[in-house]
Amino acid sequence: MILRHAEEVRSAHPGLAAGALHATGVDGTAEVGARVAEYTSRALTRLADNPESRFPEVLAWRRTFARLGLRPTQYRCASESLLRRLRKEGSLPRIHRVVDLCNAVSVAYAVPVAALDADRITGPLLEVRPALGDETYTTFDGRTEHPAPGEVTYADSAGRAHARRWTNRQSGHSAVRDGTRRILVVAEAMHEGGPGTVARVLETLAKELGAHWPVTPVTALLTGEQPEFAFGDSARVP
Repeated sequence: MILRHAEEVRSAHPGLAAGALHATGVDGTAEVGARVAEYTSRALTRLADNPESRFPEVLAWRRTFARLGLRPTQYRCASESLLRRLRKEGSLPRIHRVVDLCNAVSVAYAVPVAALDADRITGPLLEVRPALGDETYTTFDGRTEHPAPGEVTYADSAGRAHARRWTNRQSGHSAVRDGTRRILVVAEAMHEGGPGTVARVLETLAKELGAHWPVTPVTALLTGEQPEFAFGDSARVP
């Protein structure tokens, strides 16, 4: 299976920094509460000085969404939505141990972190690209949508969209769940210094996953020179 960003995406967004992680052997039983609290505490400390709307990492994604023709205050990148909820409620929702950890790391570093069930992706290619308009996206409540033509999405070889509006919303089809054993995690940043931030996100997640599950995560930074991440096998679920 190959993950990559389409050349038209990289050309239109030269500030993109991205990285990916693959791991096999996770489940929903590990106790990550203390680590989730640690990372959310870091985010809360930062939020005490400024709201998330002033974070350089968030502002960069707002500018990106504006260039894509999206209203940044209507459609927020995933990390901004999480930070906003954390600021208002003081905590993040508990969903699944893997997702909880990824969300906590996302707010700590203020960049979007997507966690997907790799066995729900149809290979051989998962590409971040402009939608054609005929891709199928499944919401978390089971409804079917079709990304608008030109909307940036994660599209697999079966024409299934695993995100809406790039880093705005993931798909319910490939959401990490109780039966998930193999994950693909993607971190993306647009701000100055983004490559360093993404590298730290990957390092942090690899360390935490390896400490809580019997896994050996494989990570890679994706660049214009090395735009592809090869991971695992083609998915078994169409």
